[in-house]
Amino acid sequence: MNRMIDRLNIFIKYKDLLKQLVAKDIKLKYRRSFLGYVWSVLNPLLIMIVMAIVFSTMFSRNIKNFPVYLFCGQILFNFMNQSTHQALSSINGNAALLKKTYVPKYIFTFANITSGLVDLVFSMGALLLVMLATHAKFTWHFLLFPLVLLQLYVFCLGLGLFLAQANVFFRDIQYIYNAVTTAWLYLTPIFYPIEQLPPQVLWCVKHLNPMYFYIGQFRDLVYYNRLPGHLIVLAGCVSAVLMLIIGTVAFFRNQDNFILYI
Repeated sequence: MNRMIDRLNIFIKYKDLLKQLVAKDIKLKYRRSFLGYVWSVLNPLLIMIVMAIVFSTMFSRNIKNFPVYLFCGQILFNFMNQSTHQALSSINGNAALLKKTYVPKYIFTFANITSGLVDLVFSMGALLLVMLATHAKFTWHFLLFPLVLLQLYVFCLGLGLFLAQANVFFRDIQYIYNAVTTAWLYLTPIFYPIEQLPPQVLWCVKHLNPMYFYIGQFRDLVYYNRLPGHLIVLAGCVSAVLMLIIGTVAFFRNQDNFILYI
């Protein structure tokens, strides 16, 4: 318990550094960009338009308001994919700084996941534009979406910590993870209705795919205008906490050896 309190105090002590790192990530992403932060809204919107055109002929007949259905899944998966890929190299990418001075090593992983969350919040503006353009129905359920984003943020933070420490020792993790996220994308019902999956695959996606838990909750609130079922909420919360525990334990257990490999 005392160790947890000490680590929490250290985190609070370096909270200003975390803010600066998040701001730096966001500024670097849009540096020398003509439209600047507008790309946070425009980029996912353009990707959604392309995907909607490509997949609409295959699935739109079975899915009402396909652009909103697609976008609800796309922005959440993009956040997970992009933020965890950035977190994967958060330790190796800051090796020079870690060798010169003491800072909590996890602060860089926190910063990458948090800057991704900021981008996700910007992307919500693009979602609102799509909903207005397609005359989607707005209800009070939409206001509960931060609860889903919180679950997803905790999950990505745990996954990011696990990947960051693993990549220090095994540099080919990044290539393996690229393949994993590609398969993960197609095994998540983003641009197709989940009912079209074979029964065995359907069971695996519904019970073993954390992104289904978060996208399912988000679609319930935003697309279907209803409260998510208690089981999918429970599954999302358990997955987030479990991933955070796994990532945190692995990270702190190995962080003293980072200096030998970076």
